[in-house]
Amino acid sequence: MKILFVAGDPKPERWTAPLQQRLPDADIHVWNPDGAAVEADYAIVWNPPAELFEREPQLKAIFSLGAGVDKLVSLPAVAGGLTVVRVEDAGMSVQMAEYVLYHLLESSRQMDLYRAQQARGTWKIHRPIRRQDWPVGVMGLGQIGNRVASTLASLDYPVNGWARSPHQLADVNTYHGADGLADFLANTRVLVNTLPLTEQTRDLIDHHLLSQLQPDALVINVGRGEQLVDEDLLNALDEGQVGRAVLDVFRREPLPSDHPFWTHPKVTITPHVSARTLREATIEQIADKIRAHADGKPVSGVVDIQRGY
Repeated sequence: MKILFVAGDPKPERWTAPLQQRLPDADIHVWNPDGAAVEADYAIVWNPPAELFEREPQLKAIFSLGAGVDKLVSLPAVAGGLTVVRVEDAGMSVQMAEYVLYHLLESSRQMDLYRAQQARGTWKIHRPIRRQDWPVGVMGLGQIGNRVASTLASLDYPVNGWARSPHQLADVNTYHGADGLADFLANTRVLVNTLPLTEQTRDLIDHHLLSQLQPDALVINVGRGEQLVDEDLLNALDEGQVGRAVLDVFRREPLPSDHPFWTHPKVTITPHVSARTLREATIEQIADKIRAHADGKPVSGVVDIQRGY
């Protein structure tokens, strides 16, 4: 079995060495853009070049190093039927839940207010939190969205969830499809986006959607930058419909230095760090999936190309 590692990592041995330990019989190669074909059976990829599929047309499947596969599903080789397998969780869902919870607490517990008081040397206690004033709406109820919604619900925040198809989660009110979106938004003050990027979700978070949230909304985008219309969010912030935005993903990354998000007082920016791929867990998962596929066994995480995730 031949495996090709195609991820642009300057130290690919950090991945290939432990992968070799888990798959001792495999012949593992690192992609060389100037090299020859290795006739690989499988490729482990992150943003692979189109040349990969021209040079290695015999690939049986490709394994993405991340949960997001929007860039892969548009490739001609994938559209032609090549199997794509994504990473499932691998430590990302708990990181995402931590990230969202941190920023929800920052707003709902008025931590910015207490920091300002500290700077002035002011000792003043404010009214305790009313969780019913902070209803959360999680868009996307896959493994990551599920973990986020369940974590916040366990702390007694009212939590709603919305997805393309029906879901059932303990202590979470769920909505689905176009017919359920308006009611979901009307019951949401804290909007958390964990949706995958598809043609249906591209530009979804626009002025019309933001205007349907409860006033003084908090918007947390950890899905994809292309799902948010930047200008519409800026307008909603300036109008007061949105009180604060926390953005971890952007249409262009790194975010251009002249983008108004950098200096807007109501915007918090992080450089796509809400959930990082954990190398050890990812390698273990991919190795197990490659072994299962090679043995003709079922493999979880296979992407539905038509749906885009």
